[in-house]
Amino acid sequence: MNWDDVRVFLAVARAGQILGAARRLELNHATVSRRVAALEESLKTKLFRRLTTGSELTEAGERFFVIAERMEADMIAARAEIAGEGDEIAGTVRIGAPDGFGVAFLAPRLGELTTLHRDLSIQLVPVPRSFSLSRREADIAITVERPTEGRLVAAKLVDYSLGLFASRTYAEENGLPSSPGELTRHRLVGYVGDLTVSPSLDYAAEFDPAWDARFQVSSAIGQTEAVRAGAGIGILHTFIARMHDDLVPVAAAPPIRRAYWLVYHETVRPLRRIQIVSAFISAEVEKARALFV
Repeated sequence: MNWDDVRVFLAVARAGQILGAARRLELNHATVSRRVAALEESLKTKLFRRLTTGSELTEAGERFFVIAERMEADMIAARAEIAGEGDEIAGTVRIGAPDGFGVAFLAPRLGELTTLHRDLSIQLVPVPRSFSLSRREADIAITVERPTEGRLVAAKLVDYSLGLFASRTYAEENGLPSSPGELTRHRLVGYVGDLTVSPSLDYAAEFDPAWDARFQVSSAIGQTEAVRAGAGIGILHTFIARMHDDLVPVAAAPPIRRAYWLVYHETVRPLRRIQIVSAFISAEVEKARALFV
Protein backbone atom coordinates (compact mmCIF):
# COMPACT_ATOMS: atom_id res chain seq x y z
CA MET A 1 0.00 0.00 0.00
CA ASN A 2 1.40 3.36 -1.07
CA TRP A 3 1.33 6.05 1.65
CA ASP A 4 0.87 8.78 -0.96
CA ASP A 5 -2.31 7.03 -2.10
CA VAL A 6 -3.55 6.95 1.50
CA ARG A 7 -2.73 10.65 1.90
CA VAL A 8 -4.77 11.43 -1.22
CA PHE A 9 -7.63 9.27 0.08
CA LEU A 10 -7.73 11.28 3.32
CA ALA A 11 -7.79 14.55 1.40
CA VAL A 12 -10.74 13.40 -0.74
CA ALA A 13 -12.61 12.06 2.30
CA ARG A 14 -12.15 15.36 4.13
CA ALA A 15 -12.97 17.57 1.17
CA GLY A 16 -15.92 15.47 0.08
CA GLN A 17 -14.88 15.85 -3.55
CA ILE A 18 -11.94 15.09 -5.80
CA LEU A 19 -11.63 18.64 -7.11
CA GLY A 20 -11.45 20.11 -3.61
CA ALA A 21 -8.82 17.56 -2.60
CA ALA A 22 -6.81 18.32 -5.74
CA ARG A 23 -6.72 22.00 -4.83
CA ARG A 24 -5.59 21.29 -1.28
CA LEU A 25 -2.90 18.88 -2.43
CA GLU A 26 -1.89 21.08 -5.37
CA LEU A 27 -2.32 18.15 -7.73
CA ASN A 28 -4.40 17.91 -10.87
CA HIS A 29 -7.81 16.26 -10.86
CA ALA A 30 -6.67 13.29 -12.94
CA THR A 31 -3.78 12.49 -10.60
CA VAL A 32 -6.06 12.45 -7.56
CA SER A 33 -8.57 10.19 -9.34
CA ARG A 34 -5.76 7.85 -10.39
CA ARG A 35 -4.35 7.64 -6.85
CA VAL A 36 -7.77 6.83 -5.39
CA ALA A 37 -8.35 4.17 -8.03
CA ALA A 38 -4.94 2.63 -7.29
CA LEU A 39 -5.74 2.47 -3.58
CA GLU A 40 -9.13 0.89 -4.25
CA GLU A 41 -7.46 -1.66 -6.52
CA SER A 42 -4.87 -2.54 -3.86
CA LEU A 43 -7.61 -2.96 -1.23
CA LYS A 44 -9.96 -4.76 -3.64
CA THR A 45 -12.90 -2.60 -2.58
CA LYS A 46 -14.67 0.64 -3.41
CA LEU A 47 -13.93 3.41 -0.95
CA PHE A 48 -16.11 6.15 -2.48
CA ARG A 49 -19.49 6.52 -4.10
CA ARG A 50 -19.27 9.06 -6.91
CA LEU A 51 -22.18 11.50 -6.70
CA THR A 52 -23.07 14.55 -8.75
CA THR A 53 -22.24 16.67 -5.69
CA GLY A 54 -18.93 14.99 -4.88
CA SER A 55 -17.58 11.79 -3.35
CA GLU A 56 -19.12 9.97 -0.40
CA LEU A 57 -17.41 7.28 1.65
CA THR A 58 -18.78 3.76 1.35
CA GLU A 59 -19.04 1.55 4.44
CA ALA A 60 -15.61 0.15 3.58
CA GLY A 61 -14.37 3.71 3.09
CA GLU A 62 -15.65 4.70 6.53
CA ARG A 63 -13.78 1.79 8.11
CA PHE A 64 -10.62 2.53 6.16
CA PHE A 65 -10.82 6.24 7.08
CA VAL A 66 -10.28 5.32 10.76
CA ILE A 67 -7.29 3.18 9.82
CA ALA A 68 -5.90 5.86 7.51
CA GLU A 69 -6.08 8.49 10.26
CA ARG A 70 -4.10 6.19 12.56
CA MET A 71 -1.53 5.76 9.79
CA GLU A 72 -1.41 9.52 9.37
CA ALA A 73 -0.89 10.02 13.11
CA ASP A 74 1.96 7.50 13.11
CA MET A 75 3.54 9.17 10.08
CA ILE A 76 3.32 12.62 11.68
CA ALA A 77 4.79 11.29 14.92
CA ALA A 78 7.61 9.53 13.07
CA ARG A 79 8.54 12.63 11.12
CA ALA A 80 8.44 14.76 14.26
CA GLU A 81 10.65 12.30 16.16
CA ILE A 82 13.10 11.20 13.48
CA ALA A 83 13.37 14.10 11.06
CA GLY A 84 12.09 16.51 13.67
CA GLU A 85 11.33 20.13 13.14
CA GLY A 86 14.77 20.89 14.50
CA ASP A 87 15.16 23.90 16.70
CA GLU A 88 13.14 25.93 14.22
CA ILE A 89 9.37 26.03 14.35
CA ALA A 90 8.20 26.03 10.74
CA GLY A 91 5.07 25.54 8.71
CA THR A 92 1.54 26.92 8.75
CA VAL A 93 -0.99 26.79 11.56
CA ARG A 94 -4.58 27.79 10.82
CA ILE A 95 -6.66 28.85 13.81
CA GLY A 96 -10.44 28.96 13.63
CA ALA A 97 -12.12 31.06 16.30
CA PRO A 98 -15.37 32.87 17.11
CA ASP A 99 -15.14 36.40 15.74
CA GLY A 100 -15.29 38.09 19.14
CA PHE A 101 -12.40 36.14 20.62
CA GLY A 102 -10.54 35.93 17.31
CA VAL A 103 -10.69 39.62 16.40
CA ALA A 104 -10.64 41.30 19.79
CA PHE A 105 -8.24 38.99 21.62
CA LEU A 106 -6.16 36.80 19.29
CA ALA A 107 -5.54 39.17 16.37
CA PRO A 108 -3.56 41.73 18.42
CA ARG A 109 -1.43 39.01 20.01
CA LEU A 110 -0.63 36.27 17.48
CA GLY A 111 1.77 38.44 15.50
CA GLU A 112 4.33 37.91 18.25
CA LEU A 113 4.58 34.25 17.23
CA THR A 114 5.76 35.14 13.73
CA THR A 115 8.34 37.45 15.27
CA LEU A 116 9.63 34.70 17.55
CA HIS A 117 9.58 32.03 14.81
CA ARG A 118 10.48 33.42 11.40
CA ASP A 119 9.54 30.24 9.53
CA LEU A 120 6.13 29.94 11.16
CA SER A 121 3.01 31.18 9.36
CA ILE A 122 -0.22 31.88 11.24
CA GLN A 123 -3.63 31.92 9.56
CA LEU A 124 -6.36 33.31 11.82
CA VAL A 125 -9.93 32.71 10.65
CA PRO A 126 -12.18 34.66 13.06
CA VAL A 127 -15.66 34.02 11.73
CA PRO A 128 -18.93 33.02 13.47
CA ARG A 129 -19.03 29.41 12.29
CA SER A 130 -17.94 25.95 13.41
CA PHE A 131 -14.78 24.34 12.04
CA SER A 132 -14.31 20.67 11.21
CA LEU A 133 -10.91 19.57 12.50
CA SER A 134 -11.33 16.10 11.01
CA ARG A 135 -11.73 17.73 7.58
CA ARG A 136 -8.72 19.96 8.31
CA GLU A 137 -10.65 23.20 7.96
CA ALA A 138 -8.42 24.39 10.79
CA ASP A 139 -5.45 23.01 12.73
CA ILE A 140 -6.60 24.54 16.01
CA ALA A 141 -10.13 25.63 16.86
CA ILE A 142 -11.41 27.80 19.67
CA THR A 143 -14.89 26.55 20.56
CA VAL A 144 -17.59 27.53 23.05
CA GLU A 145 -18.40 23.93 23.94
CA ARG A 146 -16.21 20.97 24.75
CA PRO A 147 -16.40 18.51 21.85
CA THR A 148 -17.86 15.12 22.69
CA GLU A 149 -17.20 13.27 19.44
CA GLY A 150 -14.17 12.58 17.28
CA ARG A 151 -10.50 12.02 18.02
CA LEU A 152 -9.96 15.49 19.43
CA VAL A 153 -7.75 16.95 22.15
CA ALA A 154 -9.55 19.65 24.13
CA ALA A 155 -8.41 21.94 26.93
CA LYS A 156 -10.49 24.58 28.66
CA LEU A 157 -9.04 28.04 28.13
CA VAL A 158 -11.17 30.30 30.31
CA ASP A 159 -14.67 31.15 31.43
CA TYR A 160 -16.03 34.39 30.03
CA SER A 161 -19.14 36.44 30.70
CA LEU A 162 -21.74 38.20 28.58
CA GLY A 163 -23.79 41.10 29.87
CA LEU A 164 -26.08 43.92 28.85
CA PHE A 165 -24.43 47.10 27.61
CA ALA A 166 -25.41 50.40 26.03
CA SER A 167 -23.52 53.39 24.72
CA ARG A 168 -23.15 56.40 27.03
CA THR A 169 -25.04 58.48 24.49
CA TYR A 170 -27.94 56.02 24.43
CA ALA A 171 -28.03 55.94 28.24
CA GLU A 172 -28.11 59.74 28.47
CA GLU A 173 -30.88 60.07 25.89
CA ASN A 174 -33.07 57.10 26.90
CA GLY A 175 -32.14 56.12 30.43
CA LEU A 176 -31.42 52.51 31.36
CA PRO A 177 -33.76 49.72 32.49
CA SER A 178 -33.39 48.32 36.00
CA SER A 179 -35.24 45.02 35.42
CA PRO A 180 -35.78 42.57 32.55
CA GLY A 181 -39.39 43.71 32.20
CA GLU A 182 -38.25 47.21 31.32
CA LEU A 183 -36.13 45.97 28.41
CA THR A 184 -39.20 45.80 26.16
CA ARG A 185 -39.40 49.60 26.27
CA HIS A 186 -35.92 49.93 24.76
CA ARG A 187 -34.35 49.34 21.38
CA LEU A 188 -32.46 46.05 21.46
CA VAL A 189 -29.50 44.77 19.46
CA GLY A 190 -29.08 41.01 19.12
CA TYR A 191 -27.80 38.11 17.05
CA VAL A 192 -29.41 36.32 14.11
CA GLY A 193 -30.88 33.29 15.85
CA ASP A 194 -30.88 30.80 12.98
CA LEU A 195 -27.19 31.51 12.29
CA THR A 196 -25.87 30.67 15.76
CA VAL A 197 -23.29 27.89 15.49
CA SER A 198 -23.95 26.41 18.93
CA PRO A 199 -27.00 26.12 21.20
CA SER A 200 -24.95 27.73 23.99
CA LEU A 201 -24.79 30.92 21.90
CA ASP A 202 -28.58 31.21 21.75
CA TYR A 203 -28.64 32.95 25.13
CA ALA A 204 -30.99 35.95 24.78
CA ALA A 205 -33.80 34.24 26.70
CA GLU A 206 -31.50 33.97 29.71
CA PHE A 207 -31.63 37.77 29.94
CA ASP A 208 -35.30 38.15 29.07
CA PRO A 209 -37.73 35.47 27.79
CA ALA A 210 -39.41 38.19 25.72
CA TRP A 211 -36.17 39.47 24.17
CA ASP A 212 -37.03 40.92 20.75
CA ALA A 213 -34.10 42.54 18.98
CA ARG A 214 -35.21 44.66 16.05
CA PHE A 215 -31.59 45.02 14.93
CA GLN A 216 -29.78 41.70 14.55
CA VAL A 217 -26.12 41.27 13.61
CA SER A 218 -24.54 37.86 12.94
CA SER A 219 -21.17 38.66 14.54
CA ALA A 220 -20.12 39.63 18.05
CA ILE A 221 -17.93 42.46 16.78
CA GLY A 222 -20.80 43.76 14.64
CA GLN A 223 -23.13 43.77 17.65
CA THR A 224 -20.56 45.66 19.68
CA GLU A 225 -20.17 48.33 17.02
CA ALA A 226 -23.95 48.67 16.67
CA VAL A 227 -24.34 49.21 20.41
CA ARG A 228 -21.45 51.69 20.45
CA ALA A 229 -23.21 53.65 17.69
CA GLY A 230 -26.31 53.99 19.85
CA ALA A 231 -28.53 51.44 18.08
CA GLY A 232 -29.78 50.10 21.41
CA ILE A 233 -28.99 47.80 24.32
CA GLY A 234 -27.12 44.61 23.44
CA ILE A 235 -25.73 41.44 24.96
CA LEU A 236 -21.98 41.82 24.61
CA HIS A 237 -18.88 39.92 25.62
CA THR A 238 -17.70 41.61 28.80
CA PHE A 239 -14.04 41.38 27.81
CA ILE A 240 -14.78 43.21 24.56
CA ALA A 241 -17.04 45.83 26.16
CA ARG A 242 -14.31 46.63 28.69
CA MET A 243 -12.08 47.73 25.82
CA HIS A 244 -14.44 50.61 24.99
CA ASP A 245 -14.88 53.57 27.33
CA ASP A 246 -18.04 54.63 25.51
CA LEU A 247 -19.95 51.53 26.70
CA VAL A 248 -21.71 51.25 30.06
CA PRO A 249 -23.14 48.15 31.76
CA VAL A 250 -26.90 47.78 32.10
CA ALA A 251 -28.02 46.35 35.45
CA ALA A 252 -31.38 45.03 34.24
CA ALA A 253 -30.13 41.41 34.39
CA PRO A 254 -26.97 39.73 35.72
CA PRO A 255 -24.26 38.52 33.32
CA ILE A 256 -24.20 34.91 32.16
CA ARG A 257 -21.14 32.71 31.85
CA ARG A 258 -19.77 30.62 29.02
CA ALA A 259 -16.34 29.05 28.30
CA TYR A 260 -13.75 28.91 25.54
CA TRP A 261 -12.03 25.63 24.68
CA LEU A 262 -8.86 25.06 22.66
CA VAL A 263 -9.23 22.00 20.43
CA TYR A 264 -7.09 20.19 17.85
CA HIS A 265 -7.16 16.81 16.18
CA GLU A 266 -5.30 13.99 17.87
CA THR A 267 -3.26 13.26 14.74
CA VAL A 268 -1.46 16.63 14.86
CA ARG A 269 -0.55 16.38 18.55
CA PRO A 270 3.11 15.46 17.82
CA LEU A 271 3.73 18.57 15.69
CA ARG A 272 5.84 21.10 17.54
CA ARG A 273 4.22 24.03 15.74
CA ILE A 274 0.80 22.93 17.04
CA GLN A 275 2.14 22.61 20.56
CA ILE A 276 3.94 25.97 20.39
CA VAL A 277 0.87 27.83 19.11
CA SER A 278 -1.47 26.11 21.58
CA ALA A 279 0.83 26.91 24.49
CA PHE A 280 1.15 30.52 23.36
CA ILE A 281 -2.64 31.00 23.19
CA SER A 282 -3.09 29.38 26.60
CA ALA A 283 -0.39 31.58 28.13
CA GLU A 284 -1.88 34.77 26.66
CA VAL A 285 -5.32 33.88 27.99
CA GLU A 286 -3.87 33.11 31.42
CA LYS A 287 -2.14 36.49 31.55
CA ALA A 288 -5.44 38.23 30.70
CA ARG A 289 -7.72 36.00 32.79
CA ALA A 290 -9.07 38.90 34.84
CA LEU A 291 -10.34 40.51 31.63
CA PHE A 292 -12.80 37.72 30.94
CA VAL A 293 -14.93 37.47 34.09
